[in-house]
Amino acid sequence: MTHELKQLIEQALVWQKKHYKLVLATVVAMEGSSYRRPGVRMLLNDQGERFGAVSGGCVEKEVHRQALDVFESRVPKMMSYDGRLRLGCEGIIHLLLEPLELSEELLMTFNDFISSRRSFSSRSFFSLEAEDHTKFGTDLLFDGNAYGLSKDFKATDEVSVFTQEFPPLFRFWIFGAEHDAVTLCKAAATLGWEVTVVASPDEQKTIDYFPGAANLRTPNFDELEVDSIDKQTALILMTHSLSKDVQYLIALSKTHPIYFGLLGPAKRREQLINHLLEHKPDTDLAFIEKLRGPAGINIGAENSKEIAVSVLAEILSVIRNQEPIPLSVKKGRIHE
Repeated sequence: MTHELKQLIEQALVWQKKHYKLVLATVVAMEGSSYRRPGVRMLLNDQGERFGAVSGGCVEKEVHRQALDVFESRVPKMMSYDGRLRLGCEGIIHLLLEPLELSEELLMTFNDFISSRRSFSSRSFFSLEAEDHTKFGTDLLFDGNAYGLSKDFKATDEVSVFTQEFPPLFRFWIFGAEHDAVTLCKAAATLGWEVTVVASPDEQKTIDYFPGAANLRTPNFDELEVDSIDKQTALILMTHSLSKDVQYLIALSKTHPIYFGLLGPAKRREQLINHLLEHKPDTDLAFIEKLRGPAGINIGAENSKEIAVSVLAEILSVIRNQEPIPLSVKKGRIHE
């Protein structure tokens, strides 16, 4: 969710500089099932444009119609959409529509927390009993300091509140610079992940070679900076060079990523581990057990695009603590 909010605020700033009026739509409550869950947002402007989505595409036109009077009145309002009657989705979603006007102070604080990888939260104040109210609205909390998404909004305890936590942006480090690394980088970026490509200096690649990459690093193996790798970071080794993979693995052996994938067959994983232990026999067993090779889930992937899908699906399953199975055989709801 953090990357979606970041993209939404970046788009809001673009429109705000054009002096467009903005309305933010947030799903704050739900009954039954729906395509997406509370916390999803969509941004609209008074020129008829929208950014983001709160469903699979079926609700957005109604949201835009309901937002028209908010553009004029600048008073937040609630709307409900019953998918049981219109779509067979078996659920009702409740949305808060509010004017959006980002202050300089909020933008500076938001960007500071994003760049320094600090968590923050949001609060959306609403009521299912009233259609509109000046006490409805959303603020962001940074270390306890509240900033309203509308300059005039002040939090209150007189209505209901939906809270949401935003961890640091999820990051994906790709060690390798061949064509399959390019494909994986591009696919990961579409998920909103912050992608860093690490290549050895002899690759002679520029960041333009990797669509979607936020960073390209080309350090010598012994100069690789790894202190920022945390539980919101996934790694994969895919240099297609055993010696390079070994050197990167040695440099990374003290890190604690949430996921560590190794491209190639199971035999290659054993080779890498053996080389690692030769150089660093005191390597923590927990680190070795985290190494997933071959990386990816079994979907019969054959080309680089399919392999990217397989790898990203495995990473998502680890992040969400889910065992990959067909949804058709999953008991209960899709989302717990």
